[in-house]
Amino acid sequence: MALSVVLLAYNEAENLINLLPRINKVIDGMKIDYDVFIIDSPNSTDNTEEVCKKNNAKYVVQEFPNYSGAFMTGIKYADKDRVLVMDADDSHNPDSIPAIYSKFSEGNDIVIGSRYTKGGKTHDFWYHIVMSKLLNFVMRLVVGVKARDISTSFRIYDAKQLKAVELKRNNYDVLQEVILKMKFNNPKLKIDEVPITFDKRAYGKSKRKFLKFAIGYITSVTYFIGLSIKNVFSKKK
Repeated sequence: MALSVVLLAYNEAENLINLLPRINKVIDGMKIDYDVFIIDSPNSTDNTEEVCKKNNAKYVVQEFPNYSGAFMTGIKYADKDRVLVMDADDSHNPDSIPAIYSKFSEGNDIVIGSRYTKGGKTHDFWYHIVMSKLLNFVMRLVVGVKARDISTSFRIYDAKQLKAVELKRNNYDVLQEVILKMKFNNPKLKIDEVPITFDKRAYGKSKRKFLKFAIGYITSVTYFIGLSIKNVFSKKK
């Protein structure tokens, strides 16, 4: 089995200088076929492309707008049968990759690197943690999964199922949409979690405007509820 690693970046060259060698070292030790894709914003102003060339990573400019557009671009270019998505700000520790990969190999369709499952930790700001846990609680009910951390991007997916879904959301809520729509396609979808430690970014500022992010999720909840109801009725026809 082979692995595509997809990192979503926007002016993250300073972090990628440290992160990419660590990713390569960890996965080289796993003795599997893999490639690394950096999905960069078309508005990027740093030397991310140069950093990619020095670290054997494939540089791709995102083809669709917003965070969800970077995510969808990554899905499009990932060419292996397993897809691992990470943030490029060094908040996701590459040392967790072998455990996530191993858990996926047990027969799961998605495995999440989780801050909130037993053994997981987060070093984020306290108000981010409170809001994140609240949003996760609501979204778990709406999406209908037991996983405790469905707002993190640190996940490995079955590529065939991932590429089969059509994503519509504009921002971070695409991370819940992809689970919901994969579940629509596969009612027996198997999701598991592996505990990770989430660290604050090493360099630069977060691109996420938290109040806007939280307000956007209110719209997302309504959308996902409607989508779920529509899916139920479509099956009854």
